[in-house]
Amino acid sequence: MIAVLYLISSVLFILGLKMLTRVSTARNGNILSSSAMLLAIVATLIEMGKVDYTWILAGLVVGGLIGGIMAVKVQMTSMPEMVAVFNGFGGGASVLVALSYLWDKGLGGDASQTLNTMIHVDISATLALSIVIGSVTFTGSLVAFAKLKGLISGQPILFPGNQVLNALLALSMIAMAVGTVIYAQGSDQISLFALVLTAIAAVLGILLVTPIGGADMPVVISLLNSYSGLAAAATGFVLSNNLLIISGALVGASGLILTKIMCKAMNRSLANVLFGGFGQEVASGSGKTGDLYPNVKSCGPEECAMIMEAARDVIIVPGYGLAVAQAQHATRELGDLLIKNGATVRYAIHPVAGRMPGHMNVLLAESNVPHELLLDLDQINDDFKNCDVVLILGANDVINPAAEKDPNSPIYGMPILKAYEAKTVIVNKRSLSAGFAAIPNDLFNYDNTLMLFGDAKKMITAVVQEVKEMS
Repeated sequence: MIAVLYLISSVLFILGLKMLTRVSTARNGNILSSSAMLLAIVATLIEMGKVDYTWILAGLVVGGLIGGIMAVKVQMTSMPEMVAVFNGFGGGASVLVALSYLWDKGLGGDASQTLNTMIHVDISATLALSIVIGSVTFTGSLVAFAKLKGLISGQPILFPGNQVLNALLALSMIAMAVGTVIYAQGSDQISLFALVLTAIAAVLGILLVTPIGGADMPVVISLLNSYSGLAAAATGFVLSNNLLIISGALVGASGLILTKIMCKAMNRSLANVLFGGFGQEVASGSGKTGDLYPNVKSCGPEECAMIMEAARDVIIVPGYGLAVAQAQHATRELGDLLIKNGATVRYAIHPVAGRMPGHMNVLLAESNVPHELLLDLDQINDDFKNCDVVLILGANDVINPAAEKDPNSPIYGMPILKAYEAKTVIVNKRSLSAGFAAIPNDLFNYDNTLMLFGDAKKMITAVVQEVKEMS
């Protein structure tokens, strides 16, 4: 019966993951995957037989309460931080399971004791992997959370000898992992090696993520998501749990695929993301605004509404500024008005817009924007040159022409939305400040660009009101 329940859970996980690839089925896919996890937990408890359910029920109540509150309270703009924390919890759970496995084998928490039962090499090796990957994921995810939340600088944090220290820690980690495998053969000091291995991997996780700039956070989040899956799969080998191996492999593989997609969207290698310190050279963006943007022209909601009302082809480019202002509902209302007025309206989505993969898709789906109107970079880039108006809401680096025109730019070569080719470009931002890449945006100086300064929700709401009065 246990094998059958695990098989059903595995199938439901695969189907749920498949359904998550489409907006129209994503909600049901999420429910299906959650149900699969519940079934997996029930099957595991049945397999364990007679257990004390006191702590299990306590964890279920406390965890469910925390999860429920977070689901209700966390704003959509904070979803990337929430995902980072979830990745970290997954990695941390794998570490705790691996360490508790050693405890269960007879150490009793005494680092000087000998294992009561010899742990075979295949299990001890995956146990070491579970500790390493889980610890790196846990601390790395916490750093990613702190960067996204603004608790620490979103810029790359580097110091002299950073890479040398990382290399030394990596070598020490390998030595401790080998020691863990060797001493797992019924020898002394096994838990000491395992605990030191955990500490070194945790420090390395911090030092691997701090040098990564905020502009690369979508890649980091998807990579850490993959790590959490790999840690779970390694734990599955330790516990001889096939379902944990399957579900961990699904998460690990999908995370790696998404990481590759994100790197391709930025035209950069994963090694460059992890070790490049992207965004640390910010001198080009530190001058006076007047010197950087001598040709800036601004407009108000009324002028913007007049231009939009006369347009026949409109493309809306959402960015993090839209998410911060929670302007997705006002944006959808504006789009509906323009469609009612006879215009063609589409939404151009860049793969790395926002703070995590699919951030903009989730926001616009939340406001019931039809999925067929959401077009990715490859689908819509050739249409900008024939477009009457492009309305950019808080996006910055993903529409910066420097990526195509300035070989000296840090983002040169990154595929962008070619908004600059449109007849008229309206950019809504609070100010002329740089994006996460910390570089100026030449688009603001273009002759066909108008700046609509202010909070996205307030400005778009005002534009909507002006369009209604004109109708």
